[in-house]
Amino acid sequence: MGLPRKLLSFSFKLWNLQECSVNRSSRCFCSVSKCENIGPELNNSKVSKFLIDKIRTSGPITVADYMKIVLTNPVSGYYMHRDVFGTEGDFITSPEISQLFGEMIALWFINEWNRIGSPKPMQLVEFGPGRGTMIADILRVFSKLNLTNEISCHLIEVSSELSRLQAMTLCPETKVQDNPSSTYKSGMSKFGIPISWYRSLEDVPRHFSCVVAHEFFDALPIHKFQKTDNGWREILIDIDENNPNQFRYIISRMPTPASTVFVKKGELRDHVEICPQAGVIAQQLAQRLEEDGGIALIADYGHSGEKTDTFRAFKKHVLHDPLIAPGSSDLTADVDFRFLKDAVSDKLVSYGPVTQREFLLRMHVEKRLEMLLNSCQSEDEKNSLKSGFHMMTDEDKMGQCFKFLALYPLVLKDYLTKRPPPGFV
Repeated sequence: MGLPRKLLSFSFKLWNLQECSVNRSSRCFCSVSKCENIGPELNNSKVSKFLIDKIRTSGPITVADYMKIVLTNPVSGYYMHRDVFGTEGDFITSPEISQLFGEMIALWFINEWNRIGSPKPMQLVEFGPGRGTMIADILRVFSKLNLTNEISCHLIEVSSELSRLQAMTLCPETKVQDNPSSTYKSGMSKFGIPISWYRSLEDVPRHFSCVVAHEFFDALPIHKFQKTDNGWREILIDIDENNPNQFRYIISRMPTPASTVFVKKGELRDHVEICPQAGVIAQQLAQRLEEDGGIALIADYGHSGEKTDTFRAFKKHVLHDPLIAPGSSDLTADVDFRFLKDAVSDKLVSYGPVTQREFLLRMHVEKRLEMLLNSCQSEDEKNSLKSGFHMMTDEDKMGQCFKFLALYPLVLKDYLTKRPPPGFV
């Protein structure tokens, strides 16, 4: 079931093609090659020294602790003090590739918001907005359709550097105010929509919300477990006994609290990755949507509970050993969508996951592509748009491995059974 033609036609007609075509010439497309042989490398960074001291003091640490320290340590965490996106960074995302991605998400939210009566005030909320590229594309669509009245934007971001980059993207013409409160930054976007920054969902005001999380859950810390002859044991990270400047994986001798609590009885896989923080955030989101109203869209690479060992690192767009030079590469693991759905099943109804290709094509992204191609001024612009489209939708690129999951309050279950959401059926 695609997007209703009435709303699709209405939305596309209102877009001014010349103004709404965004120059993506500075964006490039990349594919990930096989893991390179990077050779030995001394771990002499602040992060490495902190990890080594911690392990020497209190013993081996969990993979979850390792990820949390490496990615979000306030002093020298990977995300905390630099721009990690795009060609100069370590990875590239769909919003960085093409405006089509954010526009289709905006159209999806507008459609669903309209179907349930357009409640106001309405909040656009994004977890981990990166450079702010996708939310800028979303806000531009709302602005073009004159839907900015009683709408506000709320960004959940723990990195001061990334929030600075987001402010530059979203509020280039106005001064962004730094605040000592839980709303640590605020300003007015170039689209006339107020924007606020927070470090936690708990700090976001309680109103009807359209929530999006794109490549957010994959960076949350995971625990890794291995089935042994003695039962489930947790995989830990220790200092390599043959090289005091390197790290290694070990298997815990005894059950850990995490292996006892998180691994389900009857688990058939030999290796399991579980992200408790993802479950907590999903449950917080579920409570919000149930009590205050709203809808959510989660987009990430992931699976439905069948994968095993997916923990990895990316450095300069190439697979990298996650235990070498921590803090210099992005750490990630595939999202377990079944785990997320189970975590919210008592409060929310879910649709998906469906592949990114399925979602975008069902949202008629090719029609929007055709409109943009007709407004292009050069062949280079056309080729850039086509390349971005294929990168996002081709099965051997991003189209198959990235998935979409939609979440609604249970009160809408009967309505959605009769009229399922576009993009998912």
